[in-house]
Amino acid sequence: MKRIAIIGCGGAGKTVLANRLAALLNLPVINLDAIYYDENWREKTTDEFAAIQRKMVTADRWIIDGNHASTLHIRAKRADTVIFLDLPVRTCLWGVLQRRWRYRGGQHPHGVYDRITLSFIRYVIGYRKTMRPRVATIVREHGQHTQCVTLTSRTQTERFLQRLGAH
Repeated sequence: MKRIAIIGCGGAGKTVLANRLAALLNLPVINLDAIYYDENWREKTTDEFAAIQRKMVTADRWIIDGNHASTLHIRAKRADTVIFLDLPVRTCLWGVLQRRWRYRGGQHPHGVYDRITLSFIRYVIGYRKTMRPRVATIVREHGQHTQCVTLTSRTQTERFLQRLGAH
């Protein structure tokens, strides 16, 4: 595992997993939210965001965490591993609340900007119904060569990390 794309719903633990994997595998981490927004938290255009990712994925080693389905095909084509955190809604909502409690909103040290809005909560609640099929299709179509790992609980994620740490 040298090029890892971590995807999943908000609050699933993508950034936490990315940082833990980076420590285990000695890989650099790129958080998509950190590059999607400028210093004033304005969104980049889709073309700008895609161009940055096309350049990033040419590197030999990386972990990129973030969903951003509109550009997932770029990461899936180059990744050797896609990790999909497919956690239940309640787990993701709890993750969102824990993040808010930990960082008190605003900018996080890892580039994530914590903003809880009604539309974000709706997104989290509807993720498995609306986004999961879309994400699965993108990975299937563009990442045929990748190892796909789907983790459906925090316990599975911990076991996955433990197995990697043992090797």
